[in-house]
Amino acid sequence: MERRSFLTAGLAAAAGSLVSLSSCARLAGTRRGPRLPSERALGPLSPVRDDTTGLPLLWLPPGFRYLTLGWTGDPQTDGTPTPSSHDGMAAFAVGAGRTRLIRNHEVRLAVAPSAAREGTVYDPAAGGGTTVLDFDTATGALLSSRIGLTGTSVNCAGGRTPWGSWLTCEETMDQAGPTRATRPHGYIFEVPIDGVPTGEPLAAMGRFVHEATAVDPATGIVYETEDQLSSGLYRFTPKERGLLAAGGTLEMLAITRWPGYDTRRTQVAGRPLPVDWVPIERPDDPANPDPAAVFRQGLAGGGAIFGRLEGAWYAEGRIFIVSTNGGDAKLGQVFAYDPQEQELTLIFESPAPQVARNLDNICVSPRGALIVCEDGGPQPQRVQVLTRDGHIFPLAQNNIVLDGQKHAFKGDFRTREFAGATFSPDGRWLFVNAQSPGMTFAITGDWASAGL
Repeated sequence: MERRSFLTAGLAAAAGSLVSLSSCARLAGTRRGPRLPSERALGPLSPVRDDTTGLPLLWLPPGFRYLTLGWTGDPQTDGTPTPSSHDGMAAFAVGAGRTRLIRNHEVRLAVAPSAAREGTVYDPAAGGGTTVLDFDTATGALLSSRIGLTGTSVNCAGGRTPWGSWLTCEETMDQAGPTRATRPHGYIFEVPIDGVPTGEPLAAMGRFVHEATAVDPATGIVYETEDQLSSGLYRFTPKERGLLAAGGTLEMLAITRWPGYDTRRTQVAGRPLPVDWVPIERPDDPANPDPAAVFRQGLAGGGAIFGRLEGAWYAEGRIFIVSTNGGDAKLGQVFAYDPQEQELTLIFESPAPQVARNLDNICVSPRGALIVCEDGGPQPQRVQVLTRDGHIFPLAQNNIVLDGQKHAFKGDFRTREFAGATFSPDGRWLFVNAQSPGMTFAITGDWASAGL
C-alpha cells in the first residue's frame, strides 16, 4: 500500500474520511462504502446508571460502566468547593495504580469564585484555572482534589508535556482595565504534575485566543491551536527543550506555494499538503486588544487559514488537530501533521450531523483510535470514536437531566458539550468532562475487546 493512500467511511449515502492510524510510516489502502455505527461489535448505546449517584447520566455500550467525581460545588481536600465549567484535562501516572488528573475550568472573568483564591493566583479578578485530582484506578476512588493554578480566564483546553506538566490555555483576550482584569490574558501557563505553578504566562508562546497544545517528544516543539472563525496553527520552538519559560520562536503553518491557503472548504481527504512555517515577529503585545493580531501577522506572511481549531494530540509521530466547524458541511474536520515529512493531511471530515457534529477535544486511545468530543447542535452530545479501520461511531452520549438531586442542579444538560477526554496511563479508565453543570466521568470496560 502507498503511504499516501487513504480510506473513507460513511453513513447512509454520505461519509467522512479517515486515514488509517496503524503505522506512523504507512497508511492503509483505499476502501469505500457505508458502515453504520450500530453495526459495531460494541452494540447499541443505552442508558447506564452512575455508580456514584445512581442517576442515568450517560448512554454507553453493553458491558461499560462509569462513576462521576469532582462535580461543581463538591468540597475538595484543600477545603475549597470545586469550580465550575470543566474543560480540557490530562492524566499522569504518579504511583502504582494512581492517576493524577489536571483539569481546566473555563470560568470567565465575571465569575471569580472564592475557591480560586486558594491556589497560585495570576489575576485576582479572574476565576479560571485548574484543579488537581488523584484517582485510584484499582478501586475507582477519588483520593484527593485541590485548586492548582487560578486567576486565569477561560481556561479551555491545553495539552500534556513529555517532561511532566500540563499546559493550560486561555481562550480569551481580556485586557487589563476595560474588562476589570488586572493583568492581560490570552496566554499559556504551565502547571507541573508536582509542586506549585509559577502563575506567570509563557509570553513567547503568543498572546491570542488559545485552545489546545500538543508536544512532539522528539523535538520538544509545542503545536498550538487557535479558536477563531479564521484561525492559524502555530508551533513554538523553545530555546531549550522542556524549558518553555526560557523563550523561543513562534511560527504559523503555511501551505507551500499556496499563500493564504483556506483549509475550511473543498478539501480532499488523504491528500498530503507540503508545509512551510511563517515567523511571528510579535507574538506578545499586552497592550493590543485585537484577538487576531498574531493571526494577521501569519496571514500576511502566507499562513494557512483554519476554521476554529480546537483539540490537539500527539501520537504515532503525528500531531492530530481538530477544526470544529471546518468542512463543506461546517461540522468538523480532523487533520494530521507529520513533522518529519512536513505534510498536513485531512483525515476526517463530517458530511452530516448524524455522522459527527462540531468536533472539539481529542485524545488517542491506548490502541490508536481517536476519541473526539462533540460541542454543538440541538441533539444530545456524544463522545465519538474514529477507528484505525476507518469507521466512526459513538462511544457515549450525554443523558444529563437533573431535578435537584445533586447540589440543587436543575435542567436538561444533554446538549451541553463534552470535553477533556483522556485515558488513565494504565488504559483502564477513560476520563471525560461534562462542562455543564460540571462533572468528570470515569468510564471503564473491556477496552481491549472493543479495540480501543
